[in-house]
This record gives sequence, C-alpha cells and structure tokens, in this order.
Amino acid sequence: MNKESATLPVLVIDEVAGSKGPAQLPGPSPMSHFTGRPRPGEKIIKGLLAFAAGLTVLITVGILIALIVPGIEFFVNVPIWDFLFGTRWTPMFADADYGVLPLVSATLWTTVLALVIAIPFGLGAAVLMSEYAHPKLRAVLKPILEVLAGIPTVVYGLFALQFIQLVVFKEWLQLDTGAFSVLAAGLVMGIMIIPTIASISEDAMSAVPMSLRQGSAALGANRMQTSVRVVFPAALSGIIAAIILGVSRAVGETMIVAIAAGSQARIVTGPLEAGQTMTGFIANAALGDSRVGSLEYNTLFAVGLLLFIITLIINMISIRLVNKFRQVY
Repeated sequence: MNKESATLPVLVIDEVAGSKGPAQLPGPSPMSHFTGRPRPGEKIIKGLLAFAAGLTVLITVGILIALIVPGIEFFVNVPIWDFLFGTRWTPMFADADYGVLPLVSATLWTTVLALVIAIPFGLGAAVLMSEYAHPKLRAVLKPILEVLAGIPTVVYGLFALQFIQLVVFKEWLQLDTGAFSVLAAGLVMGIMIIPTIASISEDAMSAVPMSLRQGSAALGANRMQTSVRVVFPAALSGIIAAIILGVSRAVGETMIVAIAAGSQARIVTGPLEAGQTMTGFIANAALGDSRVGSLEYNTLFAVGLLLFIITLIINMISIRLVNKFRQVY
C-alpha cells in the first residue's frame, strides 16, 4: 500500500464529519456508558440533597418570621431611632428605656478583644502546620488544636470567671477590676475561636499548589519569605473566610459573655469594665418572669433581630471579600 492510499480513509472520515482537525473514528462517546444506564440510587441521593437544601431555606425563613413578628410589635411601641441610638437599657425597670447601645458596646469590646487573640495565634498555627510541620507532626497537632473547639462554652465561661478574672487579673496582676470584665470574656473567647481560624486557614494554605512554593524556592526565597509572600496571598480568600467566621462566632457567643462579662447593661468605655452583651441579655432575660407578648418580653426578639442583621451583614461582607480575592489554580 502506497502513502496516498494509506491516508485516504482518514481524509474520507474527515470529509464526512465536516471537521478540519484530526480524524476521529465513529463510535459511542466515552461518557455514554455513564449516562445510558439507569441509576436509581443516584436519584435518591439527589432527592435527599435537594430536601436538605430546601429544609435549610425553610428553617432560615422560619427563624426570620419568629424574630420579625414580635419585633414589629416591639417597634410599634418603641421608635427604631430610640432603640438604635439610646444610651440607657432598662427594659425591666418601672421607668423603662430601650436604648440598645450599651449592649452593642459590650458586644464590640468582647468581639475585638477575642479577635486580637484569635487572629495572630490562629494564623500562626495555620502557617506552622501548613509550611513547617512534618506530616506526622501535623497529624498530631491539628486534632489536638481542634479539641479546643469541642470544649463546651460554659466551661470556657467558668474558666474566664474563676481563673482569668479572679486569679490572673485580681491576684496576680492586681488590676483594678470587679468580679466581671469584658477583658476576661474577650480573651477566653479568643482562645475558643483559635481552632476555627487555624483549621480553615490551614486548609486554604494546604490547597495552594506546590509549584508556587517550588518556584519561589527556585528564585532564592527561604521558607518564611515563601510563606508570607507567596502562600499567604494565594490563600487569602480562605483566610478571610476563616476570620469572618471567627467574627460571626464571637458576635454570637452566649455562655462565655453571660458568665464572665457581667449582667449590668451600660456603655463600656474600657476593657476592665463589666458589661452586658446582646447575647448575654437574651440568655439572662429568657429565664426571667416576663409575660409572653408583653413589651419586656418582645425586647428579646428585637435584640435577636438586630443580632441577626449584624451577622447577615458580616456574612455578606465575607462573601464579597472572598469573591474579590479568590484565586483559581
């Protein structure tokens, strides 16, 4: 067979297919054996996943309705402006005032103090496990670190009150503080958040391709320079998501602040002062004797609705930042 006759079948196939590229022999698609066979188990799994997604949406809508309906009844009697910008919170007193700023100020203090502890220690632990630790050491360190996330928050609260506040602050450091302080609550809450930030950040750093590290090393960078200037920026979207998740958890934490921060609602001006956070008020007031449907009772839902809106705003900012800094490899 000469050269011209050997190429004839290929040219004929190309003309029939109407393509200008390499010839392709007729036959079933490589993926046809996946789509042609009936798979009832796959349909069941898809149905379960769709049910789980729909149930999540319904639960969220139910929470919103449970907050909005009593919240509207509250704001019928209390102007929104007075609620958001009032400086006195005494809903259970005879001369009641409903300014939520004292609760917001204590919440901000505990959240900021928690992040001051959680962000540097959490990111440091993530860099250690991702870039420096031997795989065997990482397999030991990560579960030990995540044990902190499994400790009940009421235990953290008692630790903050009995040890940090009474022993460390008052006996060892001789600080001018009372029985409660937002500093003790914020520090212990930061310890609680460390595993969340460390674990998610470490996953994001470990997902960075090894080729980027090898390229950095080829250009003469040491391990620290590679970690800070190459791996960290490449994993920035995941790190931001971890920090925002830590913020959301700090804002919504209840037991630590209810036990260690105090129950006196006032505008907090320093870390050594006691103050009542939004979640602390909800935890304490929910155990009171307020009549269901009364204005005092509806304050729970007004504060809860404000807390829900703050958390929603934080999550929206998180999604925007993650999409902005996301890198696809």
